[in-house]
Amino acid sequence: MSIVFQEKSRTFHLFNEEISYIMTILPNGNMGQFYFGKRIHPKEDYSYLLEMVPRSMTSYVYEEERTLSLEHIKMEYGVYGSTDYRFPAVEILQENGSRIVDFCYQSHCIQPGKPKLKGLPATYTEKADEAETLTLFLTDKVTGIQLELFYTIFAHGGILARSARFTNQGEKTVHLLKAMSLCLDLPDCRYDWIQFSGAWARERHPFQRRLTPGIQSVGSMRGHSSHEHNPFFILKRPEADEFQGEVLGFSLVYSGNFLAQAEVDNQDTTRVLLGIHPEWFDWKLAPTEDFQTPEAVVVYTDQGLNSLSQTFHRLYQKRLARGYWRDRERPILFNNWEATYFDFTEEKLLALAKKAKESGAELFVLDDGWFGNRRNDRAGLGDWVANTDLLPEGITGLAEKIENLGMKFGLWFEPEMVNKDSVLYQKHPDWILSVPQRRQSQGRYQYVLDFSRKEVVDYIYDMMAAILGKAKVSYIKWDMNRSITECWSHALPSDRQGEVFHRYILGVYDLYERLTTAFPTVLFESCASGGARFDPGLLYYAPQGWTSDDTDAIERLKIQYGTSYCYPISSMGAHVSASPNHQLNRSTPFYTRANVAYFGTFGYELDLNRLTSRELEEMKRQTAFMKKYRGLLQFGTFYRLQSPFKENTAAWMTVSQDKDKALVGWYRVLNTVNSPYTRLKLTGLDPDRLYKVSQDGRPLGEFYGDELMHIGLITSDRNSGEVLEGEKPSCDFDSRIYILE
Repeated sequence: MSIVFQEKSRTFHLFNEEISYIMTILPNGNMGQFYFGKRIHPKEDYSYLLEMVPRSMTSYVYEEERTLSLEHIKMEYGVYGSTDYRFPAVEILQENGSRIVDFCYQSHCIQPGKPKLKGLPATYTEKADEAETLTLFLTDKVTGIQLELFYTIFAHGGILARSARFTNQGEKTVHLLKAMSLCLDLPDCRYDWIQFSGAWARERHPFQRRLTPGIQSVGSMRGHSSHEHNPFFILKRPEADEFQGEVLGFSLVYSGNFLAQAEVDNQDTTRVLLGIHPEWFDWKLAPTEDFQTPEAVVVYTDQGLNSLSQTFHRLYQKRLARGYWRDRERPILFNNWEATYFDFTEEKLLALAKKAKESGAELFVLDDGWFGNRRNDRAGLGDWVANTDLLPEGITGLAEKIENLGMKFGLWFEPEMVNKDSVLYQKHPDWILSVPQRRQSQGRYQYVLDFSRKEVVDYIYDMMAAILGKAKVSYIKWDMNRSITECWSHALPSDRQGEVFHRYILGVYDLYERLTTAFPTVLFESCASGGARFDPGLLYYAPQGWTSDDTDAIERLKIQYGTSYCYPISSMGAHVSASPNHQLNRSTPFYTRANVAYFGTFGYELDLNRLTSRELEEMKRQTAFMKKYRGLLQFGTFYRLQSPFKENTAAWMTVSQDKDKALVGWYRVLNTVNSPYTRLKLTGLDPDRLYKVSQDGRPLGEFYGDELMHIGLITSDRNSGEVLEGEKPSCDFDSRIYILE
């Protein structure tokens, strides 16, 4: 790993064993991009990569010559209005109405490790030799604004972390209207764009299309990263697949409004932009004030999509997630929500907890409905005080009783929201985001608290800390169940209302930071109606998230498969739920529900009183299996093998770091008849080791790793030919777990 500046050629080269990133100071002082990709040999001069020729209908920087036009040069941080007509990375409104800026190189510094971003989540290092950071200092002389561009290259993996900071060193106030975290110009457009989109209960489905001239983009203007589009996308060469080929992944460590965009210009250059969405963004930057953008992470590999995902998994699991639970196996939980909804008493909860404990669960989670006058979803939000009619000794008493059963206790909060039927709203009606004399829109009968205001965050923190400081709470499920409307703060002047969306997210991060600091051993799980804020920003505070409110096993195949392109298995909350399923009314085998949920943090969310004695015994076997293999499932190297978006079968696997063990999940959606013989080619194994393969405790034989990878694991079943009497038939929504040791 190294960052080299060649003073004579004015070139920067960032490289490790896998990648090179090369840029230069252009003749006009702007920063130009030369190369990003597979590592190349360092040398003093790459100036041949700066190609400049006259072109018709092109504007030029200098009057005396017709070569330097920013329209046809790959830029590090593009600006609009001075010969570059592409969408810019930055837009600054000045007092005279102009938006023209010209950021020129002034100096740079190179330092070991990685500096923190003030008030924002970001990747980090624990040792100085894990990464190296280059900071470029650029200045716009007219306004006096300094732009710092941060580049961190990690010692291992094709990873580059980017962000920008603006400091007003001038004498006049300006308005920052656009400030992207990453701008990257690529020399061609021969890429497929893959985005991860959907809606509530069908999040992060991959959609793929070829880049064409013009703009391809996704984003969110909902106040959060959203169910609709994830702040992550991929550019891959058309011939690349899961196992080979050149791929780039772009991920924003942020939980608010975002824009991810690829623009192909008239010369087939591709400009990638990633950062805070510029719509409704207007940050007033007075003299001496600064603004830090969120971090963007870009990963390059020439080894295909699985390699890309594994790089993100390792980084986000070990150098984004933090704290006590980062490296620990996650407890098997039981959540009461789909078992009781709002209809519970302490007696009913304890009965469920006892049965869950007997079946192998380790953590009992009390979901919505325990506080204030919350007997339905129309009241109580904001009043984080236990309802003693339901819980006579409050949360402290219930937690103690759960602990006495031999389980840990967890609790649900939705701290960012309020019902009008609440003590909080009656005391502080101006604490919600709303516009004077305008309609106040509601979602799920609730309103959004103004987390851009410190006093609001303080108030919520005090209530939550009062509970966590007294009760034995080991886990928090942090929910968020509506998007932001009427984004206007009663505490800010008119010329700062464009800051509210971002200040809101900073308030969320502040509350998370204070709670995780004060209660470092509590396991936080982020939730936002399931997956509406499943993003890297929250992984910094909560090492796992509720992947989706859709708990149907077959739909979860798609959701978890799509999520795995960026996010590690240890981050995916996955539960065994009731059948018929509460979202789809689909009936699936109990074992399939578990076989899907194993590839996540694992838990149960169903009425245990409705299970048969046979199902309860099966649950005990499932929890025993998870306890034995959860380290491998949650922290092994994960591979996607067959896509549920393309075939009737889906498959994935996880391999231990020493390649000594592996687990393979195989799933068939609909049953077939008189089917062909089938094999599943595995990957990631040691070709020279002999593996014992078993399924459901039944040994299938011993096979070398190269056999299993090149010939394949035989998955043919009773569907291949006639189903004979006495044989166990297969069925719709069938599944198997293969164990390799």
